[in-house]
Amino acid sequence: MNAAAEEVATATKKEVEAVVMKDGRTVEFVGKRKLLKETLVEGTNVAVRLDFRNGETRTFPIPPDLLLRFAGHGAEQKLGDETAGESDVDDMVLAVDDLIGRLEKGEWSIQRTGGGFAGTSVLMRALMGLSGKTSDAIKAFLTGKSQQEKMALRTSPKLKPIVDRLEAEKASKGAKVDTEALLASLG
Repeated sequence: MNAAAEEVATATKKEVEAVVMKDGRTVEFVGKRKLLKETLVEGTNVAVRLDFRNGETRTFPIPPDLLLRFAGHGAEQKLGDETAGESDVDDMVLAVDDLIGRLEKGEWSIQRTGGGFAGTSVLMRALMGLSGKTSDAIKAFLTGKSQQEKMALRTSPKLKPIVDRLEAEKASKGAKVDTEALLASLG
């Protein structure tokens, strides 16, 4: 199911407008959406079809000599999109690592919630410190754990002191203000 079809399927309160395209197909536009994009693959030929809410359609067959450049652009976009919702760079790295692992298994469209790795990098380091296990072992342990489970681990009595220390270290590295000097001036 493509993204447009998924959006139609999940539209509960949004208005759906069926538009008869100039090529005779009927396409459903949900809410305020004005453009639907679809990748068409036939053998080794790839094209992108753009359906506009006014009934116009444009199909762009990707020239074979540009196919790898387009593939690279798509990979850049997909991998970069996976960092949306993550504010911590270490969590961004984990999100991308997770996506790469899923893609290597052929899992293209499994969705995750933006921010789903929030705090995971600190949790990983705390678990590594507590257990002495490698980052790969801890990644495997955390795979499939919900954000709620990860947050519960962070606040567990065994891990909380380690997490607090790591968070404080991280905050001090990013601080642009000399808090020691400020506190010293307090007297």
